[in-house]
Amino acid sequence: MSSARSASPLFVTTRWSVVLAAQNGGDDERALETLCRTYWYPLYAFVRSRGHSVADAQDLTQEFFARLLARNYLDAVSRERGRFRTFLRMALQRFLANEWDRAQAKKRGGGDVLVPLDSELAERRLRDEREDAIAPDRIFDRRWALTLLDDAAARLEAEYAATGRDAEFFALKPHLTAGRGEIPYAEIAATLATTEGAARVAIHRLRRRFRESFRQAVADTVSGPEECEAEMQEVLAALGNR
Repeated sequence: MSSARSASPLFVTTRWSVVLAAQNGGDDERALETLCRTYWYPLYAFVRSRGHSVADAQDLTQEFFARLLARNYLDAVSRERGRFRTFLRMALQRFLANEWDRAQAKKRGGGDVLVPLDSELAERRLRDEREDAIAPDRIFDRRWALTLLDDAAARLEAEYAATGRDAEFFALKPHLTAGRGEIPYAEIAATLATTEGAARVAIHRLRRRFRESFRQAVADTVSGPEECEAEMQEVLAALGNR
């Protein structure tokens, strides 16, 4: 079996394909709204990094989603290939540069909230990162990468929950990225009422599945396997940029 063929299940429904399908309306618009709920934080962080206040960043992010969901931007999408990360960032840049009418600021708090934004949480994360001197594009890419990590962890948690292994997941999760010499196997074994050998196997399986889950999260944001590796490298590079 060829590598492209074996990798194809990753790309049955990508974020990009959902964007294109949403041009036709229907249930796909609901799917697009779900994507906005997933990826709002990188966009909010980008807006804040451009010097906008918390309140204005909330307004701008909500209005961007409103126009995106209304297909103002989707009407301009003419290709079936690309990276969802790049598409959203370019669309947001275009929006900030050309399409925000500040007269709408008077409507703050009075319109429909399309995507709930936890600005207090976002602000705490932004302060913790201390990225004031980093270019907005790099901030967006790093926020995007961290969002993909969260997505991968959420997928993995759901997978364990579906098989009744919630307790195992939460016992192992704190050690997901720990160095091999830092993992307290005896403590984990005691928590799970198993042996140290079994705890080692459980950690190994969790790490392997997390890598697979992360790759799936990245694959969902590109149009095909030929772009996945390049996107993986860029996402990992963004995680390494401090």
